[in-house]
Amino acid sequence: MDNDNNNRQRQESEYSNKVRAGKRRTYFFDVRRTKGDDFYLTLTESTKRFDNDGYERHKIFLYKEDFNRFIAGLEDAINYVKTELMPDYDYDEFTRRHEEFEAQRDTEDSYQKAPIEPAELENEEDMTW
Repeated sequence: MDNDNNNRQRQESEYSNKVRAGKRRTYFFDVRRTKGDDFYLTLTESTKRFDNDGYERHKIFLYKEDFNRFIAGLEDAINYVKTELMPDYDYDEFTRRHEEFEAQRDTEDSYQKAPIEPAELENEEDMTW
């Protein structure tokens, strides 16, 4: 049983960061601990299926010895797209749209969670339960 507890501890994240990317896609950055008390990063892309039947997930495991090369390669590829392939594109457009989407979703969530006061009901006697 002690072994099960150790396995569960290793599966838990030491740190986690979630990045929503539109309505259907989310990225998770999780720092995890190895058996030898070392650390690695898991990058997970989670995409909601079109048929609303769960999520599809893809994972990348990134180890500390590869952190610098990974970041350099990622920055290089992104900068190439931004400067060579699409220099006139407004890359902040998605940030603005995402912020608007999040604000709208938060408003809808708070509206759905708000309790209905009896005074808000037009004719409470007409309601059937």
